[in-house]
Amino acid sequence: MKIFVTGATGFIGSAIVRELIDAGHQVLGLSRSDTGAKSLTAAGAQVHRGDLKDLESLRNGAAMTDGVIHTGFIHDFSKFAENCEIDKRAIEALGSALEGSKRPLLVTSGLATVAEGRTPTEEDAPRPPSPAYPRASEATAEMLLKRGVRVSAVRLPQVHNTIKQGLVTYAIAVAREKGVSAYVGDGLNRWAAVHVLDAAHLYRLALEKQEAVARYHAIAEEGVPFREIAEAIGRSLKVPVVSKSPEEAAVHFGGIGMFVGRDLMGSSVQTQQRLGWRPTGPGLITDLDRAHYFAAEQTA
Repeated sequence: MKIFVTGATGFIGSAIVRELIDAGHQVLGLSRSDTGAKSLTAAGAQVHRGDLKDLESLRNGAAMTDGVIHTGFIHDFSKFAENCEIDKRAIEALGSALEGSKRPLLVTSGLATVAEGRTPTEEDAPRPPSPAYPRASEATAEMLLKRGVRVSAVRLPQVHNTIKQGLVTYAIAVAREKGVSAYVGDGLNRWAAVHVLDAAHLYRLALEKQEAVARYHAIAEEGVPFREIAEAIGRSLKVPVVSKSPEEAAVHFGGIGMFVGRDLMGSSVQTQQRLGWRPTGPGLITDLDRAHYFAAEQTA
């Protein structure tokens, strides 16, 4: 198939591009810059110029391909509500080009607010977007389903390798800036995780499956206690590890404060059974303990 990938030059999207091409698919990758276009060409993909705000470019990219993987998202948490609205409109535009066809659309979502007080599964429907958490990826996908779009959602945990680790990357930046690595309360809230190459493999399998209304959990580790994450950051940066109250954490962590004290865990048992997906990459703490930027800092 020829697949249109948004976020194709990003951390997860670039791994998906390689996964698709290695499996024999063609890729049309969205790029807003010359640098991104060069990286896509080097990877063996075709380039489609545009960005998430250019809805016409999104519709055109979807119209000329056999399916779409949407991983693009603007990760500026100081403008989270605005960026969630951009994501919503992008998904609507992609869906409008696929409406009435059998071509698949995979949208990307997360685990926040899926379930409270227990481990979410693929059967858990998304909660409606709210001012407290305005991301509407899955809600928008459900609306497209009613319009005849073959759409499914991939819920991502903390996606990692030795270079990036999802929201943990932002926690590292805060620890470096403030000289302490913090967690909230007892730090026993848990974050699920997956290696980036395992996540990319799941996207390909889900795309090839072409199920409608499916929810997939790209989860290798169901939940790593955030205190362990903070301790790994503290070890590598050689800074103290401290507890913060929820009120202190909101100030300390800034834009990611809404996530740090939450459980962002999940199960992927059903996903593994349905797709035959078996994550094999290293765990989050393993990658944190050998992260490249920590090593570079220590030898600088």
